[in-house]
Amino acid sequence: MRALVLCGVLIPAAPAVWAQAYPAKPVRMIAASSPGSAVDIVARVVAQKLSEQIGQQVIVDNRAGAGGNLGAELAAKAVADGYTLFMGTPAHAINTGLYRKLNYDLIRDFAPVSQVTSGQYAVVVHPSLPVTSIKELIALARAKPGQLNYASAGSGNATHLAGELFNSAARIKLVHVPYKGSGPAVTDLVGGQVQLMFGNLVAVLPQYKAGRLRALAVTGEKRTAAAPELPTVIEAGVPGYAVISWFGVLAPAGTPREIITRLNAELIQAMRAPEMRDKLAGDGAEPTTGTPEQFAAFIKNEITQWTTVVRNAGITAE
Repeated sequence: MRALVLCGVLIPAAPAVWAQAYPAKPVRMIAASSPGSAVDIVARVVAQKLSEQIGQQVIVDNRAGAGGNLGAELAAKAVADGYTLFMGTPAHAINTGLYRKLNYDLIRDFAPVSQVTSGQYAVVVHPSLPVTSIKELIALARAKPGQLNYASAGSGNATHLAGELFNSAARIKLVHVPYKGSGPAVTDLVGGQVQLMFGNLVAVLPQYKAGRLRALAVTGEKRTAAAPELPTVIEAGVPGYAVISWFGVLAPAGTPREIITRLNAELIQAMRAPEMRDKLAGDGAEPTTGTPEQFAAFIKNEITQWTTVVRNAGITAE
């Protein structure tokens, strides 16, 4: 902590002084995914607005690899001074129960700042696939077991497990094709190298609206305002199937509480801005904020839920 020297006595600087002085230089926000991915898109939207508010540039640093673990590990080991932030995703909650050994701990090594968005995924197919509904997709998959493949942003990623849950719920067998991030996965899906994907709306909605992909349904418990014409998977005939997405900002553990509080307030202000709501709504995401404590509790619940899913599916990663 900064300190003042008065009459030869070392006096810690007041928390208010520290918070007021922060930030004095650009801030790095690590996004553990490739450019063009859903997390990258949200990170850049949030970083731009945050930059405007705090008077310093917030730079998005893409660190894809190992299902999001490379970026998470880098952020966990960064200096806890408020100048490195991390955009957390469901993948990081999943990885806690997926990998036998991680070089970071999502609970121990991070200080939650605030969730920033919530959303869902969409079941999208290449236009060449002769299906226009979830029922037709299931029928085709049953007629051709093991012949239809789906892309994901990486093994163990939420876009992977969403497909595994669909396999189980619909009693079919889609073949998983993992990519290093949703950006490359969507690119290959548009190019016809793979046939379908359970993609984050932020990443696939623009392609759907442009007519490059055909969307069959969304994975939430209710329809999305971004594409109200799309039914939920539940409505489409698969009871009990629901997968939700989210993004949130964390800092390395040990980051001064005053800085966490300042960042939380800035994020809440940013996400409440009308232009942010409009921008994210267009991408299928909804601004969602709260206290650091609320976000911490949410993450713990996500870890518990996804660990159960991973174990039930018998999926492991080294």
